[in-house]
Amino acid sequence: MIIKNKGIVEDDWVVLRLAEDEQAETVTIAAGKVIVPLKVWFAQRDKLQNRADLGVWVASDERPEVLKDDIDKFSVIAVDFPKFSDGRGYSIAYNLRARLGYTGELRAIGDVLRDQLFYMQRVGFDAFVPRADRNIRDALKGLSDFSEVYQISMDQKLPLFRRVKRTENVATK
Repeated sequence: MIIKNKGIVEDDWVVLRLAEDEQAETVTIAAGKVIVPLKVWFAQRDKLQNRADLGVWVASDERPEVLKDDIDKFSVIAVDFPKFSDGRGYSIAYNLRARLGYTGELRAIGDVLRDQLFYMQRVGFDAFVPRADRNIRDALKGLSDFSEVYQISMDQKLPLFRRVKRTENVATK
């Protein structure tokens, strides 16, 4: 189960994580919907590029810009959070949406906790895989922790002062 578009849904994608003894060039990619590491995509691009059931995941120390020529090939791109305190994934997500124009599913994977979901949503994530030891229904509530935002981001293009009509305060006259 994952959180997608503010609901809990079945997940039909498998995330491939390389074991220590596996190499990006030689690992076998199973049939079906698979999200492969970025290094596997580039190592096996010629063999994988015609698969419609393939997604890619970006590690926190990788640059999303390397996908600029291939971005339209993926219906899902995941960003890995190796630990909750590693915030580089937020910048990766924002860059995928704002600079590279990615419009497909953007999924947060790894050490994803409820407290992060609202902020992840702000930078463009629309799917979340909470950590396995956490309650997914509780995590879903994290998307609505705040009722209003002041600043702009991917989910709100206007700042609060542009969205609220102000009335003159009679008491100050």
